[in-house]
Amino acid sequence: MRKTIFLSFILLLPLTVSAQDIQGVVSRQLATYPESRLIDIYKSCFQDYMGAEHLVTDRQSVKTYLDEELATTTLEELQHWYYEPCGTDSGYYRVSLRAVKEGIISADQLLDAFVRSAGDTPVPDMKRPPKRNEEVDLLFTHYVRPSVESWSNRWHTIIAEIDKMNLNLPNYDEDKTFIYSLLTAGKYAVSHSPAYREAYHPHYRIVRRDIFKREIKPAIEKYLKKKNKRRKR
Repeated sequence: MRKTIFLSFILLLPLTVSAQDIQGVVSRQLATYPESRLIDIYKSCFQDYMGAEHLVTDRQSVKTYLDEELATTTLEELQHWYYEPCGTDSGYYRVSLRAVKEGIISADQLLDAFVRSAGDTPVPDMKRPPKRNEEVDLLFTHYVRPSVESWSNRWHTIIAEIDKMNLNLPNYDEDKTFIYSLLTAGKYAVSHSPAYREAYHPHYRIVRRDIFKREIKPAIEKYLKKKNKRRKR
């Protein structure tokens, strides 16, 4: 019998992104977070393509920061969701610290998922690239982290479509110029805008799609199922 490693959702992002996908993710972002600026839309999209903002070289410092954030964050200030997809392809998910605060997963589980997600993107050894979100058997052979140049090319496609939407976002031209200068310098990572942080208090960690669906999502679904049963009693 042929042995394979099965992953239901893989991380080969399409070379192109459709106008419909761009409009959908922008509309979802603004419906969920109306205080968003262009910089916040950009952040969700680059997280989806590039993953965690920095490669993790010191696990202990990452753990210390997570522990401090958990200790100083209350449930009341957290958003009510446990996770949400990033960008147009959902290659990565934001996992809220709420999942840890409510005991669904441990801090070590989230830390481990985040650290592994901050590595390079897996590339399967196969003759035919799979269709988007296709369930296939894959045997991973090596890892490749997307380049800033490839992300810059994708962002140019995304921003061209956003321009057509005439969103009238605050500081739009300023944010657009800042992002362009960042990419020109060979960088890509940004923080949420002050308005976004003030309104939504973002506290989450980025987890790669395959790790999220295999290790984090089942625990959340099990928790919600039990919670719904208790409500019906």
